[in-house]
Amino acid sequence: MPSKTLSRFLVPTALVLLLQAAPLLGQVVQDPPSGRPDAIVDLASREGVELIKGQWRYHGVNIVDADSRAVGPDLKPSGAPIKTYDYTPHAGPADFDDSQWEKIDPITLDQRRSTAKVCFNWYRINVTIPEKVGNVSTAGSTVVFEIVIDDYAEVWVSGNMPRVLGQLGGPVIKGFNAPNRVILTRNAQPGQQIQLAVFGINGPISFSPQNFIWIKSATLDFYKSPKVVVSETAPQIIRKDPAFDEILPADAKIEKLAGGFLFTEGPIWVPRADDTDGYLLFSDPNNNLIYRWTQDGQLSIFMTKSGYRGMDIGEYGQPGSNGLTLDKQGRLTINQHGNRRVVRMEKNGQLTVLADHYQGKRLNSPNDLVYKSDGALYFTDPPFGLPKSFDDPRKELPFSGVYRVSPDGKDITLLTTDLTGPNGLAFSPDEKYLYVDDWATAKKIIMRYEINADGTIANGKVFFDMTAAEGEDALDGLKVDQKGNIYASGPGGLWIISPEGKHLGTIIGPEHAHNFAWGDDDSKTLYLCAKTGLYRVRLNIAGIRP
Repeated sequence: MPSKTLSRFLVPTALVLLLQAAPLLGQVVQDPPSGRPDAIVDLASREGVELIKGQWRYHGVNIVDADSRAVGPDLKPSGAPIKTYDYTPHAGPADFDDSQWEKIDPITLDQRRSTAKVCFNWYRINVTIPEKVGNVSTAGSTVVFEIVIDDYAEVWVSGNMPRVLGQLGGPVIKGFNAPNRVILTRNAQPGQQIQLAVFGINGPISFSPQNFIWIKSATLDFYKSPKVVVSETAPQIIRKDPAFDEILPADAKIEKLAGGFLFTEGPIWVPRADDTDGYLLFSDPNNNLIYRWTQDGQLSIFMTKSGYRGMDIGEYGQPGSNGLTLDKQGRLTINQHGNRRVVRMEKNGQLTVLADHYQGKRLNSPNDLVYKSDGALYFTDPPFGLPKSFDDPRKELPFSGVYRVSPDGKDITLLTTDLTGPNGLAFSPDEKYLYVDDWATAKKIIMRYEINADGTIANGKVFFDMTAAEGEDALDGLKVDQKGNIYASGPGGLWIISPEGKHLGTIIGPEHAHNFAWGDDDSKTLYLCAKTGLYRVRLNIAGIRP
């Protein structure tokens, strides 16, 4: 979307205790789930530990000499052999044998342990989910382990400790004497067994404090219906064809998940992995950030200075990242407005430039992008990320192109200059066609191109024209579902168009959705980046995603 239309958005925005659910919202200062739990098991009490059939065990940690390798040319430990330090024991794995460790009474968790100064220790306990906690049945509940250690903690759950950029606590260090909260399960079953291993750390480490490690509190919090939605509204619908009802459920709701952004764009769903649940990444190009939203409702900054670090950043309306996607290896690929390039984030966090010039001239400001199944990357390059857009003196290319980066990354091919402001793009399910829409208020069209065997495009035709539609917005984000229906951000709302080019209907939400991504395990939830807010709506048809 052109920056001139974006830059002025403002930010609006003992044993068991049986408790009543707290009202939703208010000022949330804890990790999700927010609000009071329905029941608590105090793991610093004998009754609590007996209820979950557990036994706290303790062991100190020793620092030991270790062999390793220096940083190599690949920025990995592939260089010359070096000496470093390690610790022992490594007690995170679920099958670690702690049977010979010291048993500790839960009422002594606040006893000062370790050796002072730079020191670490382990606490381990096995949990068996009880049938009830007080009068609350545990079946199907969400269970959270919360621990506060003086001074820091890392938490392994059944042998796993997920790490994601921008993570705010959870299994990793939360903060000085801050509570670590880790969701153990969202569908607890009586008898379910979970192993917890907590690594205690004395701190601040650089201060080398003359005190010890101890547990201030440790609980299991049970939530029957944790809330993650800020608000929900019924969408306004413009129904043009009965086929629209096969896509949008009759009882559909648009749920607001977060708000207060300058402008949201370029979402991508990162699917579930062995040690992490799926989550959403999205850009705030005006604020130069990439955010991460988890299914528990936690919002964190995934990447700061996501698109630009130049001294003249004050001139820009949208200096940050815009479109995001994943390649076949799950590596995040980012369109950076201010840096005027497309980059890929490697598994070690390094950025690899995939495209920044064409025929020796700098790209305008790559906007949206999509991978084809063969690994080739397609992206659009309008000038909307430049401070003066089409009139910016920094603009080097006389056109706004659509490009292809070959699967090996060696070749960048200009595919077309047909459009004034090429924006959203997506492939048909069979990849015979590439759809590209145009942010041009005088010509609000979606183009459809045939895909040649070499990945280039041909025979471009106007697939759909909404120039005459009411509404000042042109076309922005574009996606396709598994049945070939096209979803486009157009005048007034989210347009849904059949593969034959028939307007099936339009969804109008609380804020205008400019881009979207299919998410959740079944790909039937459409996450909407809509100006200052993040929303979602459940649909009947799954979408295409990387």
